[in-house]
Amino acid sequence: MFGSLNFKNPILVASGTFGYACEMEGVVDLSRLGGIIPKTVTLTPRPGNIPPRTVETASGLLNSIGLDNDGLDEFLQTKLPYLKKLGTKIIISIAVKNTEECPVFGEKLGAAKGIDAVELNISCPNVSGGIDFATDPKLCEEIVSKFRRVTPFPLLVKLSPNVGNIGDVAMGAESGGADGISAINTCLGLAVNWRQRRSRLGNGFGGLSGPAIKPIALRCIRQIFKAVRIPILGIGGIETIDDAMDFFVTGATAVQIGTAHFYNPTATMQILNRLPNALAELGAKNVAEIVGTLEM
Repeated sequence: MFGSLNFKNPILVASGTFGYACEMEGVVDLSRLGGIIPKTVTLTPRPGNIPPRTVETASGLLNSIGLDNDGLDEFLQTKLPYLKKLGTKIIISIAVKNTEECPVFGEKLGAAKGIDAVELNISCPNVSGGIDFATDPKLCEEIVSKFRRVTPFPLLVKLSPNVGNIGDVAMGAESGGADGISAINTCLGLAVNWRQRRSRLGNGFGGLSGPAIKPIALRCIRQIFKAVRIPILGIGGIETIDDAMDFFVTGATAVQIGTAHFYNPTATMQILNRLPNALAELGAKNVAEIVGTLEM
């Protein structure tokens, strides 16, 4: 349980890698998913960063999208009506520039129909100031508290690995009123073309995702699990049932599948199909029985 939010199963899709779900309806049985987190929305439209915006790296993907989106009003008018008909939980991912935007978001989201929860993305490394609230526990607590006061929805807070101690930041989110932690967002990275002596991304640095960051994500999950009592949505390099089970025993209550969609679009369905047998191997009836049971 994430506050009042209860998923039918612990397999969700991560923001930014699944579009607005309609793009995947011919490939994935959307109603089987535990939840869908569409692309992050900002209060006003954003054009995103200059191209190139993505580059493949060893066992990963480096991106610098820059929160490209049409803004909250357009999302609520044209994207949400489709999403709320899919038969699963819809968690809206939002990014705020400052605390002054919180009441506006709260009012607009509160008037909408079909939203089950909000994921507050304070950890995008590809925009100016995108991780300010995720680098300091007090700043994190401040923004979460501001948003908590203006929204009735269960609130998840998405954290960055690009910090000294992610457990401390998670404690700030918990103190501010978060119902759960989403972790991790991408790791700040750089890919270069040495012949041209230029970055391979138009914006220079980018966020690294995919299998390469799984060990970092697991480390962060363990640190968060030890620091807070609220549940964790694990993210980072998950493609197979073994990956998902690694996250569960480390401390995640549920997981989000992200970059795997680009090269294995049915990864979520494969994990769901194999989850019962994997749990049976551990003599468990459900995921809750194995969460955080890792021995170190």
